[in-house]
Amino acid sequence: MKKVLVVDDDPDILFLVSEVLTRNGYEPLMAYRGAEALDLVRTHRPALVVLDIMMPGLDGFAVCRTIKRDPALAGTKIVMLTAKIKAGDIQTGLAAGADSYITKPFKIAELSDKIKELIG
Repeated sequence: MKKVLVVDDDPDILFLVSEVLTRNGYEPLMAYRGAEALDLVRTHRPALVVLDIMMPGLDGFAVCRTIKRDPALAGTKIVMLTAKIKAGDIQTGLAAGADSYITKPFKIAELSDKIKELIG
């Protein structure tokens, strides 16, 4: 079973995305903060990270860059799932190494399809 880490400071989003992952046959891991997310990525090596940008402490852009710059973790797929919808934000997310960028509010089917596309 492939592991997927969901990182968001909103517990409702964590619960919703985790439920979707479970129903689709993935093992969800959850983190509320960027530093916690990095610890979990290093320890559990998820196939994919669903990553919010606006979080206390380390933001999603920094988490994404850190993962993608680490040779041992660089293959981890990252989907930004965020309320930041400006073109500059999207460009920053993709430049940081995100494989996809989905804005909130989002459709569950869109997120599910993107996860399946990226990790099967």
